[in-house]
Amino acid sequence: MSERAAFYAEDEDVAQIREAVAALCQDFPGEYWRAKDRIREYPSEFVQALTDAGYLAALIPEEYGGSGLGISVAGAILEEVQKAGCNGGACHAQMYTMGTILRHGNDKQKSEWLPAIAKGDLRLQAFAVTEPTSGTDTLALRTTAELKGDHYVVNGQKVWTSRAEHSDLMLLLARTTPRDQIERKTDGLSVFVVDMREALGNGLTIKPIRAMINHATTEVFFDDMKIPVENLIGEQDKGFRYILDGMNAERILIAYECIGDARWFIDKATKYACEREVFGGPIGKNQGIQFPIARAYAESEAANLMVQKAAAMFEAGEKCAPEANMAKLIASEAAWHAADMCLQTHGGFGFAEEYDIERKFRETRLYQVAPISTNLILAYLGEHVLGLPRSY
Repeated sequence: MSERAAFYAEDEDVAQIREAVAALCQDFPGEYWRAKDRIREYPSEFVQALTDAGYLAALIPEEYGGSGLGISVAGAILEEVQKAGCNGGACHAQMYTMGTILRHGNDKQKSEWLPAIAKGDLRLQAFAVTEPTSGTDTLALRTTAELKGDHYVVNGQKVWTSRAEHSDLMLLLARTTPRDQIERKTDGLSVFVVDMREALGNGLTIKPIRAMINHATTEVFFDDMKIPVENLIGEQDKGFRYILDGMNAERILIAYECIGDARWFIDKATKYACEREVFGGPIGKNQGIQFPIARAYAESEAANLMVQKAAAMFEAGEKCAPEANMAKLIASEAAWHAADMCLQTHGGFGFAEEYDIERKFRETRLYQVAPISTNLILAYLGEHVLGLPRSY
């Protein structure tokens, strides 16, 4: 079964990276992930293995100790992780959050943090943006950072801040100028790097949220937490555009993960349909089983083309917000449809923990909600691409 469109071919180096990632993932089979999922434990060993192999530093330039690779290679790494039945959600944020420092940080910030992140001495996994009251309405966030001398004082709350308990640094978006004092609604927000090793217990409190999937997600509370002035990224009050700047990369990388998930489900269903015999023959000969698998395959291959297009435009430095959003939208739906098909193909056994389907089924459902919901992508396309009236 072909895994790529005929006209799309990767070079030998990328193929070798894919093989190496797949080989690494073999050391973390379903039993490993089921054990972690059962007790909601962070897969530290897996994240460390990816770090030691240099995969999480793929996008960091060589001058800062990384590999300096393109987003298509980083995406290929995450796709292979998902295709192997593992969960890149435990560490994928490090790939796209570091971009804010790389693109908008000063020389001192980049030289201080990026080499340590590339080496694995520091983890930048936590991304604190969403709040309980504002949700995806980022411009309405209430967490404040008030400048007082040589530091900012932060007060407020964030929610769905995944991996906060397993990260050394946190990227934080906070309001530095009240909404009634700004000319443009996109102003007044600033981005900071929080050293959580120092802040925890000194104004920062982390509360785990037990959720449907093992995503190590949390609420974080700020109570007069201090951030040094030198930890401000870029200009004060211009942070919203810095965050937006990194979202295309985020969406493309998540889309690659979804393609990996879809391929895992399709492979799982195909093998089972060939092996499982009922009424004297393999169930895969029945069109009621065969056609949904074939449709999921066609849908995932079509989604992959959109992902490749978005990645190519990103690497070429072209504006690609519509393509990045469509890639994430279509790939997440392809993965979810493949998951539903795989569960249906397995029947009752699909609900059994030992088959890993129910775990992956839960994990891949996330991507129609986060890091951005399907509805918001559709609203963006409707207004900004098709010229329809603003819907929110």
